[in-house]
Amino acid sequence: MDSGPSNRDCLRPTASVTAGNAADTRVERDALGEVAVPAGALWGVHTARSIDNFPIAGRPVHPELVRAYGAVKLACARTNRRLGAWPEAAKADAIENACREMADGALTEHVVVDALQGGAGTSLNMNVNEVLANHALVLLGLAPGRYDRVSPLDDINLHQSTNDTFPTALRLAAIRLIQALAGEVLALQEAFQAAEKAFAHVVKVGRTEMQDAVLTTLGREMGAYAEAFNRDRWRIYKCEERLRVVNLGGTAIGTGLAAPREFIFRVVDELREITGVGFARAENLVEATQNADVFVEVSGILKACATSLVKVCGDLRLLSSGPEGGLGEIRLPPRQAGSSIMPGKVNPVIPEAVTQAATLVMGHDQVIAAAVAAGSLELNPFLPLVAHCLLESCDLLARSCGTLREHCVNGLEADEARCRRQVENSTATVTALAPLLGYEGASHLLAYARERGLSIKEAAIDGGFVTPEQFDELTSPEAVCRLGFPWSGVQP
Repeated sequence: MDSGPSNRDCLRPTASVTAGNAADTRVERDALGEVAVPAGALWGVHTARSIDNFPIAGRPVHPELVRAYGAVKLACARTNRRLGAWPEAAKADAIENACREMADGALTEHVVVDALQGGAGTSLNMNVNEVLANHALVLLGLAPGRYDRVSPLDDINLHQSTNDTFPTALRLAAIRLIQALAGEVLALQEAFQAAEKAFAHVVKVGRTEMQDAVLTTLGREMGAYAEAFNRDRWRIYKCEERLRVVNLGGTAIGTGLAAPREFIFRVVDELREITGVGFARAENLVEATQNADVFVEVSGILKACATSLVKVCGDLRLLSSGPEGGLGEIRLPPRQAGSSIMPGKVNPVIPEAVTQAATLVMGHDQVIAAAVAAGSLELNPFLPLVAHCLLESCDLLARSCGTLREHCVNGLEADEARCRRQVENSTATVTALAPLLGYEGASHLLAYARERGLSIKEAAIDGGFVTPEQFDELTSPEAVCRLGFPWSGVQP
């Protein structure tokens, strides 16, 4: 098999292709005329025109979308074969094997069209069709371009349209990436749960509106982060249900134009068997072809996860701030030198990087909403943009969760001595003593400490407000984590 040109080689104007030696090219034709393409290329005239027309994103479509397209084409090929489309077994085998190789990722480098393209994804569909046809030809021992034997349109695209194959492939790609993302979010949740146990005994100052409020434990804080990611993981996991309904078989606008009824009823079953995903054919194929709001819904759930990451990363930066001049309650694993001019400075680079990625996901969500809203009549022409942003968001979140877990959360350390000093000096500790002293007594303690320049602990004990044993009990991890205090029926 000819490996063909690399993505980088292929993403160039057609003019540079036609300028080569004639012996190194083959001429292909479409309704617009002739184009010379590299002789051994698995793509053809439609891809060449797309390369020339869309040098916009500067990168090919997401590789998972290519693999998903291979699975969709395989489902279509199997269905067509069972309907008797290709009496020649060798040809049918070659087509199926080519589709299977694309589904396995072996042909991804030959899908070279730009991620941002006009035509609702037609360029991608044609690139896929051409690669599959030409690879099938190679498997048959023939040269690429022999479309009289295997045609990109009459064989590979038989009974299909971009308008049903592209959104179906996008749903499959999104499901696979979402499954991987759910695993990464779960692993991050478990990392925070481990930190919750490790720091359960560390009493610290809890803060509201950046001010000392009441006592809590560092473990409680970590447990709250874990619970937030637990919700995210569950929401992400449930996204698969929203993406399983597909319009495959609807062809151009959902009416099934040019596709036999048997094909429409069988093809989704084949896709379900190939992928192991519980796909179902939409009851209203016209509606499913028109509307793409499901991608907005899924993107919104990804955005929710992004907001959790930004919030938690902000907290980690704040809790580790200083360390001497800030809160300094935790120490993040040092990853790299923080300054070219300030010796010894180490920055919270992992939370900062993750924050940037999560912020980009939020931006992608807005783009997806605008693209879906811009759909018109029977089709949304902006699905390539939706695909680009949605799949990249999945990648960004998965890599961010993995990076935050591996390079930050797993190596978190508590500065227990600093936490203890802040507890002993903070007005939050006065609130912890209020169940014993009452509001007025606690206020007197605070005034006493300020007048004499004492810590809260020193003032409470020296002033006779509490005994050392009472102070330790009321500021213990058990006490500050207790849900309320035992009610005696009498106010203290």
